[in-house]
Amino acid sequence: MRRQPAIEYPQARRDSVVDYYYGVAVPDPYRWLENDTSEATARWVEAENKVTFAYLDKIPFREEIKARLTKLWNYPKYGVPFKKGNHIFFSKNDGLQNQGVIYIEDSLDATPEVLLDPNLLSKDGTIALADLAVSKNGQYLAYATAEAGSDWNKIFVMDIATRKVLPDELDWVKFSGIAWKNDGFYYSRYDKPTGIALTEKNKNQKVYYHKVGTPQSDDMLVYENKDNPMRNYTAQTTEDERYLILYESESTQGNALYYKDLSKPDMVFVQLAPGFENDYMVIGNIGDQLFVRTNDGAPKYKLVAISLKNPEGKHWKTLIPEKEEVLDGVTPAGGRFLAQYMKDATSRAYIYGTRGTQLGELALPTLGTLEGISGHYEDNTAFYAFASFTFPTTIYTYDVKDNKSKELYHSDVDFNPDNYDTKQVFYTSKDGTRVPMFLVYKKGLRLDGRNPVLLYGYGGFNISMMPYFSVSRLIFLESGGAFAIPNIRGGGEYGEAWHKAGTKMHKQNVFDDFIAAAEYLIKEKYTEPQKIAISGGSNGGLLVGACMTQRPDLFKVALPAVGVMDMLRYQKFTIGWAWASDYGTVDDDSAMFRYLLSYSPLQNLRKGVSYPATLITTADHDDRVVPAHSFKFAATLQADNRGSNPELIRIETRAGHGAGKPTSKIIDEATDTWAFTFYNLGMTPGWQTKTGENKDFY
Repeated sequence: MRRQPAIEYPQARRDSVVDYYYGVAVPDPYRWLENDTSEATARWVEAENKVTFAYLDKIPFREEIKARLTKLWNYPKYGVPFKKGNHIFFSKNDGLQNQGVIYIEDSLDATPEVLLDPNLLSKDGTIALADLAVSKNGQYLAYATAEAGSDWNKIFVMDIATRKVLPDELDWVKFSGIAWKNDGFYYSRYDKPTGIALTEKNKNQKVYYHKVGTPQSDDMLVYENKDNPMRNYTAQTTEDERYLILYESESTQGNALYYKDLSKPDMVFVQLAPGFENDYMVIGNIGDQLFVRTNDGAPKYKLVAISLKNPEGKHWKTLIPEKEEVLDGVTPAGGRFLAQYMKDATSRAYIYGTRGTQLGELALPTLGTLEGISGHYEDNTAFYAFASFTFPTTIYTYDVKDNKSKELYHSDVDFNPDNYDTKQVFYTSKDGTRVPMFLVYKKGLRLDGRNPVLLYGYGGFNISMMPYFSVSRLIFLESGGAFAIPNIRGGGEYGEAWHKAGTKMHKQNVFDDFIAAAEYLIKEKYTEPQKIAISGGSNGGLLVGACMTQRPDLFKVALPAVGVMDMLRYQKFTIGWAWASDYGTVDDDSAMFRYLLSYSPLQNLRKGVSYPATLITTADHDDRVVPAHSFKFAATLQADNRGSNPELIRIETRAGHGAGKPTSKIIDEATDTWAFTFYNLGMTPGWQTKTGENKDFY
């Protein structure tokens, strides 16, 4: 293996901060790094980046990786079109544009015109579209922007016919939708923060109605709950704009459901379903009948019809009953329902009549993922996207009545999918649970136990890891690496039971499943510990942090991105309190505290242990998982451990949790991550002549 140079890490001040939980003392010497706007933190960030980039700059093939990534990225990328009024709208990125552009056309045969180009909103591409919605008559476009990756949004309004941006500007919008009603829309916002906007706990969210052409100060308060400030509210209008739907939540899972008939101005909200044990999502209506996808009494979800003449639960009618597969979504289109299912983490789609009769199946190109369906109940044409690991995202039109798809936009990527194999295997976790895993690699891979492997995971919040296309991953595959993605517990691949099995006092199952995946790959001769890199972001960053501290011997490289690393204090920042449904908090009871302490990555770093080569990535504007998690983890890892592997942190500026990151920054970060991974796994980039390992660069 390559010789690693001695790295002189920045000296981080250690304070004598100690917290006591149920009589247990827990030191937190780097608490000061939680203040990410202080001069001391800024100096530490600058010093850390200096060390990290000095290391990365000396990797001999780093620029070649960047050149290859840039070439791979340079192809048109399309979003799923949608219709509104007499227009069709879609997004397109020509290839290397920092942000995708919104186009408008009168028909699929017309020449598209630029409607909104976010690249013109900032010089560096760090202002991104976070949301958009077109009024029912197609007159107005309301769009939300996010700056530097923050979750905070501003909403603006454009007159579509003139392309003129109107004076409307709505501030302090976060975790909101845009729900049109006539010449205005409903949205959710917070009061202006009194402290630091990027770290202050989010509370007291309210729903307002904004009329186009009026100042935000005139917006009408539609709903607030002073008795429960730690709840979130999202508004939705039905397609006919008759009903206002209100979702109330206090975590990332489970909601209460309310409605209001907007044809009756004096009507108050009526609760259709209480919170917060189950999920309820209104997917459309016909007259006074609402159609709702729910897991109430159906852990793998079902579709029910609710007559608002008799809205009590005992009168709900099941249209599409629960099946063995998970009902992942339902879209009304062409007088029918397109039901999207998930079987062993791959998509299926079936067509149902409005009375629940199955009429057919939507044929998909291969095993993969339906990435989105857009349609209207009264429109026979729908649109959808499909992708898989070696099948670039492709957009289709769909004739509902004829049940026929036609390719609309495809992706010309500089690679040959016929050179790669994809397969799904099943392995056994620590407690005997059978877990599926996808494997992708170049054809002809020899099972000699020496192949580099990237093991990627998430395992939380009911989020399913389905086949998806990644441009960045191609350079690892073409260089002889194998990509593995296990569908570990905590996700939604097998419904709510699979999710719950990886939450709270069962969270260790998630880590056990991931560790068992690595052990399976070793046992089956795909790889060895010195050739395994593990990667994950956000909750997946927690996964990487927990697994590298529990089994440092099992992995050579660890890549925790924007991770939740301090499980004792995560709930104290921004929206962190909403994650308690998956994690629990130290405030619950002493048993929950001790369980969190047992796996929290920050508190489980030990002196004298040789941890994998680690590149932590975070960003200064991440107000979802605040960068203090990564800051404290990096400072502790560097101070307490003197192994031979590098322990670095890369801190991006003017970026956040990931959404809306400009292409230039994505390529830069991917370049550094792959350069670090290749070097520490002893890999040579696949587009180079292989004459042996690259020479040591120190």
